[in-house]
Amino acid sequence: MTDENNNDTFDQQDVTDVVDTPTASSDVALGKGIDLGTANIAAAVQNDDGGITVNVERNAFLEIGGDGYSKSMLTRLNVPYVVHNGRMIVLGESAFELANVFGKETRRPMSDGLISPDEVDALPIMKMIISKVLGEPAQQGEACYFSVPAESLDVDNNVVYHQGLFEGMIGKLGYNAKPINEAHAVVFAELAENDFTGIGLSFGGGMANACVAYKSIPCVQFSVARGGDWIDKNVANVLGIKRSRATYIKESGVDIRDPKNREEEAVAIYYSNLINYVLQNIKSRFESGSNMPTFNEPIDIACAGGTSLVGGFIEVFRDEFAKIDFPIPVGRIFRAEDALTSVAKGCLVAAAIGD
Repeated sequence: MTDENNNDTFDQQDVTDVVDTPTASSDVALGKGIDLGTANIAAAVQNDDGGITVNVERNAFLEIGGDGYSKSMLTRLNVPYVVHNGRMIVLGESAFELANVFGKETRRPMSDGLISPDEVDALPIMKMIISKVLGEPAQQGEACYFSVPAESLDVDNNVVYHQGLFEGMIGKLGYNAKPINEAHAVVFAELAENDFTGIGLSFGGGMANACVAYKSIPCVQFSVARGGDWIDKNVANVLGIKRSRATYIKESGVDIRDPKNREEEAVAIYYSNLINYVLQNIKSRFESGSNMPTFNEPIDIACAGGTSLVGGFIEVFRDEFAKIDFPIPVGRIFRAEDALTSVAKGCLVAAAIGD
């Protein structure tokens, strides 16, 4: 494969940089974390100031015609692209923006939380995006914890192949790749003050993942096959629009507590259904008593993931929670301060603790 870009190689300015407040330490610790999400890929690393830098890229691509006009157009618009097997490929956020401009659908390397079996270019595209956000290891064999989904309660989605695939891919980049459940990563990122005890929820594009942890040990982990893509698909179907348009509506400032039109109303309805569905499944697992710990004090619920970024999410979550008779006492219910990067940061914390 040859990679060609109108700015030589990958332009790191096209990746969203999120920098946390520095800690007291100025020594850069080894280890990285990467969230391999259906909708977004985010990589976290400690920076020179002791804080955390997270690079985020949308997990999507768009194939552009290989003619001279298309190449000239991309260059004129300053849209970065790569050449793969003689075809021009626009990656990430740029692909999503172009798709909306031209009324096309982006292609997705992952589907329902796992590598897509129907996308022939999934592996090379994922390798390009991962290389772009993760970079090279500080030293050969540097630990890199990567997120994987749990097996679902409602569909048959064995994750063994998915996990092994990315363990090998990240390993070939020079890292010591180690998997961690994405909701467990939320526990590491958001529940440190609770001694890593509580419920971590990751609302992603392909799935919603849940982890019940006691002192950092995952007691129960599962996923359900509903997430942001499920919302987009259903909104698109009921409104008769393209899925990329439904995604745009969802991400354009909707407040699901106060929808302003029919389009926003559809988004709000499916969000409420998704949240209730996840809560009912967590409740059922607690009521079954299987492998569940006994909590002497109320535990917190931490929500994260790109699908939780919509306006009014945590308020609707609390409303739906109040409707069910949850079997254990719960303290705070909150959304991560930076929900999009929480899983990546949790993977980084796991790398620091594990090594």
